[in-house]
Amino acid sequence: MLPLSEVKVLDLSRVLAGPYCSMILADLGADVVKVEMPKKGDDSRAFGPFVNGESAYFMSINRNKKSITLNLKAPKGKEIFKNLVKKFDVVLENFRPGTMERLGLGYDVLKKINPGLIYAACSGYGQTGPYTDRPAYDAVIQAMGGLMSITGFPEGRPTRVGASIADITAGLFTTIGIMAALVKRKSTGEGDMVDIAMLDSIVAVLENAIARYEITGKVPGPIGNRHPSITPFESFRVSDGEIMVAVGNDDLWAKFCQAIDKPELIDEPKFKINPQRVENYDALKPILQSVMAQKSVDEWILILEKAGVPCSPINTIDRVVNHPQVMARDMIVKIHHPTAGEIKIPGSPLKFNNAKVIFNPAPILGQHTDEILKELLNMNENEINMLRNNEII
Repeated sequence: MLPLSEVKVLDLSRVLAGPYCSMILADLGADVVKVEMPKKGDDSRAFGPFVNGESAYFMSINRNKKSITLNLKAPKGKEIFKNLVKKFDVVLENFRPGTMERLGLGYDVLKKINPGLIYAACSGYGQTGPYTDRPAYDAVIQAMGGLMSITGFPEGRPTRVGASIADITAGLFTTIGIMAALVKRKSTGEGDMVDIAMLDSIVAVLENAIARYEITGKVPGPIGNRHPSITPFESFRVSDGEIMVAVGNDDLWAKFCQAIDKPELIDEPKFKINPQRVENYDALKPILQSVMAQKSVDEWILILEKAGVPCSPINTIDRVVNHPQVMARDMIVKIHHPTAGEIKIPGSPLKFNNAKVIFNPAPILGQHTDEILKELLNMNENEINMLRNNEII
């Protein structure tokens, strides 16, 4: 039995932040029912690339869910939704704040229907503050949250992180908030509202950038692949590419110097301890770079791994999906989609001794509408056909 196998989630979210959260909940065993607009569905169903007309983007973040279609703007659609809320533990949405209230389906309304309901709202700027009504996408939040200003190389342009990190961190924090509220409900019997903002999530993961600014008064900027507080902790150009080396403490510094055949650097006063290495970075970097340039990626990886120094080639995605460690951890899994056929998607990093995540394909739009309405609301075929004819579902 997976940890959340008794939890039922009514998922109104779309695109990435909310669906990423509900995917994690579904991976953990929750029964996630995705509520989508009739005919259109989640916006990401229109994002490429496509396999037999199905979005690979959508399929990669909506596994293990069921899909129903429901028009929440229609009075009958709202009535059905409210009846469903009585049967669920969690409602998840990532609309702009105020949207659910305008539909007459905000938390204050739904908690009266189901006092134990966990209502999770994941938005760009949260439910409060002067920016709450603004639209937001990942790149906008990366810019506003300062992340782009510290990403990239000196003298280069501000750079977006390659993954949609604002959406994903917000999805992760929403997951944590929901699970914390579920634990609290066990002891109190009361539901709660979880309010997560993408901007808050990015600020929360800025870690040492904010600490450095508050202590030194200097505004952090981009420094490429090096660490601002640890040296050497960066990528080096080698004879046929680049490798990443992370010398995280003084013991590793000694191992690293021995491995690169520079033992005289170990006790050199300017480099002996990490604060001195950081302070004298400009003097140290050329010395190390001249040595590292003499061998290939494979040669250095062999030498440094043998010495116990953390390092890695800078893998491209094709190498990642075929990496032996990634494969050993089942992080690339095959699923069979009824329309797209067999596809590969990222697996789950959540591993348990006594439970195993099962991967079911993302649902076709409205695939489970009839099933849910029959099982949970006791509707018959005639009622369901009438709803379909009136474009409620």
